[in-house]
Amino acid sequence: MTRVKFCGLSRLCDIDFANELRPEYIGFVFWEKSKRYVSPEQAEILRENLAREILSVGVFVDEDFRKVASLANSAVINMIQLHGHENCEYILRLRELTSAKIIQAFKIRSSADIFAANASIADYVLLDAGNGTGRKFDWGFVSGISREYFLAGGLDAANVALAIRELRPFAVDVSSGIESDGAKDFARMREFISKVRC
Repeated sequence: MTRVKFCGLSRLCDIDFANELRPEYIGFVFWEKSKRYVSPEQAEILRENLAREILSVGVFVDEDFRKVASLANSAVINMIQLHGHENCEYILRLRELTSAKIIQAFKIRSSADIFAANASIADYVLLDAGNGTGRKFDWGFVSGISREYFLAGGLDAANVALAIRELRPFAVDVSSGIESDGAKDFARMREFISKVRC
């Protein structure tokens, strides 16, 4: 079964939506330049209201690894998602400080990016078009992936069933595809997850 990650949750009502729909993962964005940014303090409140069986993922872009590990060890987040220029050394340093699983994101523009994703020492990789751009990348490159991956970039209720059928990802990751006017939309979230689980 393909897992679902709703990313960029920032309001208590978003958490209520997730608790009703039960995705396997939700994401908190800790990158201050993002319109979906939440502070660690906000994330703690949101996590306290999230159903325990839903795993929370912290999304970071070139953040100090000590800060990332501290959030993971405080139980605000269960997993770590890296969206910047983090390398093998960075991941190894994280692993010295926390046992949280790590997802490393890759912007897919060529087969070389797929090669890099296959070589990553992270627990999972995420294949994307960019940092929350809502654009789809060329899925033709996915044929070269040889490990479990999260599929992101331009997914919505209209194309996610096709993506799952053609690409067989471990999980699908959606943010802008479940929003209206820049905010999470319960109807869109429900439609998205129903297409995944039909």
